[in-house]
Parts: sequence; C-alpha cells; structure tokens
Amino acid sequence: MHDLLCAVPVLESPRLQLRSIDRGDLDRIYALHSDPRAMRYWSFPAWTAPQQARDWFLRQQHFCAQEEVWPWAVVRREDDRLIGLFTLFAVNRLQRRAELGYLLDSAHWGRGYAQEAARLVLAYAFDALELARVEADIDPRNSASCRLVERLGFQREGLLRERWHVAGEIADTAFYGLLAREFLRG
Repeated sequence: MHDLLCAVPVLESPRLQLRSIDRGDLDRIYALHSDPRAMRYWSFPAWTAPQQARDWFLRQQHFCAQEEVWPWAVVRREDDRLIGLFTLFAVNRLQRRAELGYLLDSAHWGRGYAQEAARLVLAYAFDALELARVEADIDPRNSASCRLVERLGFQREGLLRERWHVAGEIADTAFYGLLAREFLRG
C-alpha cells in the first residue's frame, strides 16, 4: 500500500499550500467528513467511523492511477494544518472537462480560503491540464458555495430536481459550468 494518495503538483498562494494527500492526513480527513455542518449539502451523509477515511483513500488511489482525479490537501502555510480538500474529479482529458469538488473545515469558513484554493486549482486545470471546462454540482440551498463559484466566473446552467437522496432527505442540484476563457483569475 502506498502512503501517498496521488502525486499532484504543489500549488501555493500567500496563505495556503495545496499538496498531495498522504496517509498521515487521514485523521483530519475523517474529521472533515464527519462534521455535520461541513457535510450538510453533500451527496452522501457525514462519516461515522474512521475506517471510512481509510476506505476512501484506497478507492481514490485507483482513480488517481487513471488520472481521473486530482486531489489536493489544503494546508495553511503558517502551521501546515490541513483545513480542507480540493479535487478535480471525473477528469476527461479527451473531452477536456472535469468537475470541481471541495470541503473546508467549518472552523475556517468566511476567511476567503476556499476562493484562494479554488483559484489555484482552476488555474492548474486550465493552464497545466489544458481543460476547456470545469463543472460544479452544488445543492442550491448552499448559498455560500453558489456565491463562491459565481465569484470565480461559473455560470449556473440548470437545476436538476430531486437528484440526491441523502440521509432521508431529497435535494436538488444547481449545475454550474466554467469555460477556460471565463475564469476570473482575480
């Protein structure tokens, strides 16, 4: 078993470093995915057992090997503490598209970290991977996440009604798309 999920390039901003995820991050990854506030609008419920983080790690290694997923750990440069995850997934190099996923520790919301990390990942997607399009699937009730992608230039392209069934609740998807030429680099 490998200790590194995927070898992704290090991306840096003044406050953040996005780096490869390793087994040493699993406790923090479990903490993120087990936080009901952070997981409120996800397509699966909050985790309830640390084994779920280990299982996730092993599943993701397969997709990494196929270059279908590009996951980053988001750490603060001041203390190297993992505060979130950003991922390009469902990467289709032939069609030059991918989806963007992210999860940020609820204790760090409202500080601009998500926008800072998203700009790094999107710049990598469009410049290094030469993607033409990135998509985002967001629960429309998650207004903060909708505002985040809109600030980056994403356009809301539709509403998929009753798309997700999570923990006894039915949720819609606000579907967003961003073309390379529309990316607001800030």
